[in-house]
Amino acid sequence: MNNSSVFRTWLMLRVTYTLVPIALGLDKCFTGLIVEWPKYVSPLIMQHIPLTMSHFLILIGVIEILAGVVVWFRPRLGAYVIVAWMTLIIVNLITMNSFFDI
Repeated sequence: MNNSSVFRTWLMLRVTYTLVPIALGLDKCFTGLIVEWPKYVSPLIMQHIPLTMSHFLILIGVIEILAGVVVWFRPRLGAYVIVAWMTLIIVNLITMNSFFDI
């Protein structure tokens, strides 16, 4: 592979891991058009958080937007942020005992 192929691949991944969290974060904050987000939040987690579901989803959306921005400006740090975020999503889904196909 030559350097331009590697760079194009790297840039495509960087743009993807920037835009997807920002788009999903905006969806959680404002519209909910992409997915019905509350059904993916574990009731076990909601018992331990002093927020309503809508406020919690707004907080999650803001964190996702910030994660996308971090990926764009600091990709090495952003990679760790996204890995941590995906791990939390997996833990959330496992505590629900459903959605194992996601």
